[in-house]
Amino acid sequence: MSTPARYDFDTVIDRRGTWCVQWDGVADRFGVDGLLPFTISDMDFETAPEVLVALRARLDHGVLGYTTWQQDDFRSAIAHWYATRYGTELDTGRLVYGPSVLSQLSQLLQMWTGEGDGVVVHTPTYDGFRKAVTGLGRELRGVPVGDTEALGRELERADAKVLVLCSPHNPTGRVWTEAELRETAALARRHGVAVISDEIHADFVHDGYVHVPWTQVAGDGRWAVISSASKSFNFPALTGSYGIIGDPADRTEYLRRMETAEGLASPAVLSLTAHIAAYREGGAWLDEVREYVAGNLALIAERLDGAFPELGWEPPQAGYLAWIDLRPLGVDDEALQRALIEREKVAIMPGSVYGAPGFLRLNAGCPRSKVEAGVAALVRAVGAVR
Repeated sequence: MSTPARYDFDTVIDRRGTWCVQWDGVADRFGVDGLLPFTISDMDFETAPEVLVALRARLDHGVLGYTTWQQDDFRSAIAHWYATRYGTELDTGRLVYGPSVLSQLSQLLQMWTGEGDGVVVHTPTYDGFRKAVTGLGRELRGVPVGDTEALGRELERADAKVLVLCSPHNPTGRVWTEAELRETAALARRHGVAVISDEIHADFVHDGYVHVPWTQVAGDGRWAVISSASKSFNFPALTGSYGIIGDPADRTEYLRRMETAEGLASPAVLSLTAHIAAYREGGAWLDEVREYVAGNLALIAERLDGAFPELGWEPPQAGYLAWIDLRPLGVDDEALQRALIEREKVAIMPGSVYGAPGFLRLNAGCPRSKVEAGVAALVRAVGAVR
């Protein structure tokens, strides 16, 4: 007998007029206002009530002055989360803080690479990685997800300096096995390539799969983990992330850069508050929202299988992003986008954003009624352009 739900994810919350990128900024990417969006990877749910209670209590204090992340409440909350969720003992002396995972990525790339150096990523590739790497004047090197031979070839190139690992992978939702991660770590060490493991989607691994933190497989190589509770608990606008850096000298250099060159000595106090509450008290909410999202993804699979059985689409191993391969249907990408936008009035991210024409990425982190409307619109649009 299933446990009754404690939290409500069915109620639709109107996000319009709240400076929301997904809803209010849809025209910036799709050229049309008023579309039903399934785009940027945040959820349409309120964050955990336990987080909101902590934020309100902190605001009631009334003083929002300079603060520090280097205190036990924050660091021990992260250690508690890793111990209870991943069975991993965390050395809190390796922790660092940053305003976002992409900001940390940028700093680490500047530390470990020079202009023109090769940075290896898996394809398809989260567009934030591409922008960070190319924006710094580094050369982006892509290898297909799961192709270990191609990964080895890229890592052995003389100018390959960093592997940016997305674990679990965005946009595909792939969860790397421990064996795969250990093989990747061995390749990186063999070729002297540093690894930056972005694990911001780790808490959203679905039943049947297990996230293995890079800290468990890294060994003696140069490495860093970058992550945040903001993705799992849906508070990215509070900013804030943390990192784990293996080498003490690298950690010292990272902190020097953030606190002097970047002027980020004081973090956002509400971000610290939210992280502590999420990691200490938010586990039950996260378990329920993940189960709810799994139901959304199962609904998408059912609708797609009914309309286009040749796709054989299955839900991702992690996350709330449905990565849909439409290539077996022979659908023209531009025609499909026109049908979605002009005919169906929905916005769904085209795979070309991630270097994968023929795919779509549909955000299922929302009330089921919205998912039903989105997948129905997708089925109609595909039918209209086939």
